[in-house]
Amino acid sequence: MTQFQTRFTRIGFATRPARGSGLMGSVLRLGGMIAAGIAVTIGALLAVFTAAAVAVIALVAGVVMFLTGFAMRARRSARARTAAAGPDGVIEAEKVGDTWVAHGWERQGR
Repeated sequence: MTQFQTRFTRIGFATRPARGSGLMGSVLRLGGMIAAGIAVTIGALLAVFTAAAVAVIALVAGVVMFLTGFAMRARRSARARTAAAGPDGVIEAEKVGDTWVAHGWERQGR
């Protein structure tokens, strides 16, 4: 080897030291396979947990939107009843014969 080659670190798979032979190499390979299996299992569990969390968030958001629709509908119908009664909340009534007839209490849309 020349001085130029010994000064720099060799890079690549072909320049790896021969640790892969013998009992120690087998133990290292087995340990690497076990670590990779554990890492894949943890990753899969985290993916399932994240998907479940997203599903729960979507379900809660749907329920909130559903209830918001009901609240808006109730608010509109309450305004319609108030508007039918007049701006100050007083309804009109007239005496017909011996009874009083009030206008403004009728349901809308009938």
